[in-house]
Amino acid sequence: MPKIATREAYGEALTEIGEKIKEIVVLDADLSKSTKTSVFAKKFPERFFNIGIAEQNLMGIAAGLATCGKIPFASTFAVFATGRAFEQIRNSICYPKLNVKIAASHAGLTVGEDGATHQSIEDIALMRTLPNMVVINPADAVETKKAIYAAAMYNGPVYIRLGRHPVDVIFDESYEFQLGKGIVLREGKDVAIIATGVMVAEALKAHEELKKENIHAMVVNISTIKPIDKELLLKAADCKAVITVEEHTIYGGLGSAVTEVLSEEKPVLVKRIGIEDTFGESGKPEELLKKYGLTVERIVCEAKKILGIKG
Repeated sequence: MPKIATREAYGEALTEIGEKIKEIVVLDADLSKSTKTSVFAKKFPERFFNIGIAEQNLMGIAAGLATCGKIPFASTFAVFATGRAFEQIRNSICYPKLNVKIAASHAGLTVGEDGATHQSIEDIALMRTLPNMVVINPADAVETKKAIYAAAMYNGPVYIRLGRHPVDVIFDESYEFQLGKGIVLREGKDVAIIATGVMVAEALKAHEELKKENIHAMVVNISTIKPIDKELLLKAADCKAVITVEEHTIYGGLGSAVTEVLSEEKPVLVKRIGIEDTFGESGKPEELLKKYGLTVERIVCEAKKILGIKG
C-alpha cells in the first residue's frame, strides 16, 4: 500500500482546481515549501500571496479577499492557524460566514521531532466550536484531493486538517467524497470502530486482526467531523459497542462529537481512543503513536475489553 502525506495531495489539488476555478487564491505564512502551496505559487504566481510569519494578518487578509468574491485558501501549520489566529477566524471569518478555506498542515503527533509546541492536538476541538465552520479531517491523499475540491465548491468557511507524515492510501479514484457524509469501509455487527484522519488505516488493520478471533468489527470513516453524519452514527450504534479513534485529544474531537450524538439519540457503550489530557513530545511519528496508544494493538485490546472478551 503506497504512503503519501495529505499535505502533498493538498498542493497537487490546489494546482488542479486552480486551473478550473479562477477565483481561487492562496495565502501562506512563509511556509509554502512545507505546506506545499509552493506548487500553486509556481504555476499561478499572480494568485499567490506570502503574508509572512503573521497568521492573524493571514486570516484577516483572507477574509477581505473573500468579500471581493475570491475563494482564499489560507495555509499554515495547524497549531498556528487555530491557536494564534483564533480570534480572527472567529470574528472575521466565521461570524460573517465568509468563503474562506483554512488548510492547516502538520497537525497531530505525527509532526514528530518538532515536539509539543508544533503538535496541534486540539485544533479540531477549537474549530468545531465555531458556528458556521465546517471541519474536515481526510484519511488519505485521495480523500484529501476530493475534499479540497468539495471545500472550494462549498460557500462558507471550511477547516481542513492535513498531515506531514506519509500515510497509507486507502481509497481509489472511484471514491466519491461528500461533505457531511461518512462511509462504512467494513461491515460488522460486534463493535463499530469509528475513525478519522490517519487513524482510519489503523482501524482497517484492527478489523483484520479482530476477524482472526471471530470478532466482526464495522469500520467507519468520519472525515467531516462537522457537520457530522448522524444517520451513519446511529447505524453504527446498532453494534454492541462503539470505539472512536483519533490522532487528537479525546476532549472535543471525534470522540466527543460521536458521544454527543449517541448519548442524546441512541445510547450505547463508547470507548474513546485518542491523546489523553497531556501534551505530546519529540520523537519519530511511529514511536509517538505507539507511546500514546494510537496503534492497531490498542484498538484490538479495547475492542475485546469493551465486548467483555478476555485477551
